Amino acid sequence: MSLSTAAEEPTAQEIHIPADIEWQMLDKSKFFLLGAALFSGVSATLYPVVVLKTRQQVAQSHVPCVRTAIWIMRHEGIRGLYRGFGTSLTGTIPARALYMTALEVTKSNVGKATTRLGFPEPTSAAVANAVAGLSAAMAAQVVWTPVDVISQRLMVQGNGCVGGRVQSAFGALPCKYINGVDAFRKILNTDGVRGLYRGFGISILTHAPSNAVWWASYSVAQRLVWGGMGCFLCKNEEERLDNGVISVSNVTTSGTNNGLRPDAKTVMVVQGLSAAIAGGFSALITMPLDTIKTRLQVLDGDESGRKGPSLGQTARNLVREGGWMACYRGLGPRWASMSMSATTMITTYEFLKRLSAKNQPELT
Repeated sequence: MSLSTAAEEPTAQEIHIPADIEWQMLDKSKFFLLGAALFSGVSATLYPVVVLKTRQQVAQSHVPCVRTAIWIMRHEGIRGLYRGFGTSLTGTIPARALYMTALEVTKSNVGKATTRLGFPEPTSAAVANAVAGLSAAMAAQVVWTPVDVISQRLMVQGNGCVGGRVQSAFGALPCKYINGVDAFRKILNTDGVRGLYRGFGISILTHAPSNAVWWASYSVAQRLVWGGMGCFLCKNEEERLDNGVISVSNVTTSGTNNGLRPDAKTVMVVQGLSAAIAGGFSALITMPLDTIKTRLQVLDGDESGRKGPSLGQTARNLVREGGWMACYRGLGPRWASMSMSATTMITTYEFLKRLSAKNQPELT
């Protein structure tokens, strides 16, 4: 892959980016084993931010993120920031496996199809990334939705738990779950399988478009960042070129026809920056749906068989509490979570693919 930095000039320099590693080039066993280990570490690092976001979304009134974090640490300790983590981690491993498989297979097939149809390479890459993100999110939600339902109920269970009950936006909810297994059993007994998939439809509506937007935005953002870097480097080259061999920061070129070749660190920085931009953009667009989804999944049926509010009722109750801005409660933590998650995920993911390649490519 190469990006022209001054296409109008016949001696234009190009940035030569290491080629993408396709699905068929990966050692699958190494890919999944290393992926489970690497992404478990990423999940552990970012989990407290997810807890803060969830607590804010189910709160009856707006509470600043910092105050929420201080309250949890004071009353529940560090364990409060990791409520439901065991359940989340258990589900994350198979969900990630499904996600990565669907992502890579779809991206490879759609990329080839769009190229055959004559799409320009940038358009082909953006379309392939968007469709791959959409299919990956839909596949992973089969596992992630039950995990979300259980882990989110454990997250909020410690929120204002007094006298065996939780004071929340929905009234007093019983503090009845001992752990993830106990929550799974009780939800199944009360609501059946449908209880575990509560909010599945809106999860698809939230995560599928969000992933499509993210992957497409990531593809576009990466080209914009590389393009901007190319323009900057070309200006530096004109100033510093003296004998046909130059060195500019972490990007080097030998002669005027070979172009600019970024090293592994530069590639990683550009990928991380592009991922953060795409993550923030996606978080802003999908925030209202995520807030409604979280509330819907936290609601429980009762022993008499009465069901919780419907999707429409949940949305109306939320707007009644705080207007349309209530739909953006927890935006700060979610923005931070998605940006940090996107940055760590994409750099980890690209690193994982290079470690798992059957014939490992040069990184420089």
